[in-house]
Amino acid sequence: MDDRVNALKKRILAARGKTPVDLVLKGARVVNVFSGKIQEADVAVFDGVIVGIGLEYHGKEEVDVSGKWIAPGLIDGHLHIESSMLTPSNIAAALVVHGTTAIVADPHEIANVMGLAGINYMLEESRSLPFDIFFTAPSCVPATHLETSGATLKASDLKGLMDEPRVVGLAEMMNFPGVLMGDDQVLEKIILFRNRVLDGHCPMLSGYDLQAYLSAGIGSDHESTGRREALEKMENGMMLMIREGTSAKNLDELLPLVNDKNSGRFCFVSDDLHAEDIQERGHLDFVVRKAVQSGLDPVTAIRLATLNPAQYFGLRGRGAIAPGYRADIVVLDDLNDFAVTSVYKDGRLIVKDGELIDFPENPVDSLFDQHEPLKIAQLSPEDFHIPHPGGRARVIELVPGQIITRIRYEEVESIGGFVKTDVETDLLKLSVVERHRGSGNIGLGMVHGFGLIEGAIASSVAHDSHNVIVVGVNDEEICRAVEVVRDMGGGLAVVRARDPLAKVPLEIGGLMSTQPLGPLVKSITAVKEAATGLGCQLDEPFMALSFLALPVIPELKLTDRGLVDVTRFEIVPLFVEE
Repeated sequence: MDDRVNALKKRILAARGKTPVDLVLKGARVVNVFSGKIQEADVAVFDGVIVGIGLEYHGKEEVDVSGKWIAPGLIDGHLHIESSMLTPSNIAAALVVHGTTAIVADPHEIANVMGLAGINYMLEESRSLPFDIFFTAPSCVPATHLETSGATLKASDLKGLMDEPRVVGLAEMMNFPGVLMGDDQVLEKIILFRNRVLDGHCPMLSGYDLQAYLSAGIGSDHESTGRREALEKMENGMMLMIREGTSAKNLDELLPLVNDKNSGRFCFVSDDLHAEDIQERGHLDFVVRKAVQSGLDPVTAIRLATLNPAQYFGLRGRGAIAPGYRADIVVLDDLNDFAVTSVYKDGRLIVKDGELIDFPENPVDSLFDQHEPLKIAQLSPEDFHIPHPGGRARVIELVPGQIITRIRYEEVESIGGFVKTDVETDLLKLSVVERHRGSGNIGLGMVHGFGLIEGAIASSVAHDSHNVIVVGVNDEEICRAVEVVRDMGGGLAVVRARDPLAKVPLEIGGLMSTQPLGPLVKSITAVKEAATGLGCQLDEPFMALSFLALPVIPELKLTDRGLVDVTRFEIVPLFVEE
């Protein structure tokens, strides 16, 4: 007899109560995401699958959960692992204690650095974990033609990922202008994944352009920042992903759109979430809790973090407490606060009393054993001089709590024919140094919003091509900060004069650390405190810095090739012609 048939027969017998199940959670208050109700029942598990919700199940192990709530494991529908600076195995260990049992990750950060080798690393490092990491195939490597990336992935390169069962679709199509203009390479990727999920990314797109984007088969968006924008996208059939990350927080603005009639069209996602936030506030448990505090029904809030993303991504057998579903179960002390006490993954206890137990440690692939300097030629402070032709400069203005920026036009000082920073008006130099090919490209611009009064901060995390980005007061410190990042093979650095005040090596592609959550957070806290010591006014200076090189988020960004007007989708001069 086929082993699968035999196993299924045993499961059916267990569900009928004819044989003992493996585990029974007795006396539970079961969160039913289908009906929206709380059901008093036992939950029976056999061979890693929920086989029954009833009152008279008996098992080899019986656990009394009277007075507690049972919810499905949480599912994050859009997360960039690399932004946490943790490896896949380390982020899994960090998230599962918060009730998350699955994520859908877009590895386009490491793909932009290392191509298919980076994607394969992510797949292999996460393959045997008691935690489900699904992936979408990066759609934009490079993200645009306006920057220098470490790799180029065409549709023919992505074809091999179609055989990987954990690759569930095509990742966020950030190049929406390419879709609208009918770019052949963009459309080839869409056609390749046309029978799977096509994830979207289209900030501020509306009207006929939105209709055209949707007509390509793209089904979601996580970039809506305004209620009117989000409503138009949802009403036109998109799965509206309400993002609550470290830098971009949209829940307060978008949550009022959710009601009883349309709640199936929303889900919660993190997008980019720093390690410190995981340690301090949690993950989707925090988002569910915040949504409930804002007035959303708790069962509906849980549905937005379980069943909805599971159904959108076709993750069959996940996202609910019901017969035939995987036994990914979260035990809660309090429903409204989503207070996690225990977590079962495939019926096996891996979190007890809020603490991780019996979780494997994955070794880092030998591909990253040797830490080499980034491919950046010798630098000098003169490389960061900005000629001043006269007139007003286009300045990147940070928008607090968002990854969008604004263009502001400023008269800037000149000394010896070159731009001079002004700490009193918070006009600082911003540079992006190409680090993949040793091309010598250096993009030069100006930024308002960091508040530095001395020194410089630099990072090899600079979405999406991850060249080295640096902001600082003078050219000597800017140059030195880039050198520190270069010489440690990627990472974060804070410099005053010639001295590195603090740094965090990111050994894996200049994006991820081999450290687990606790030690990594200590290192990151040290560099943030050092940045504060230089006068930085931002809570998340490195997160804010990392998005200033992303030329698909309006309005003004900087790449190694120059200043990008995102609305026009072209390189523009720093100074405006009078």
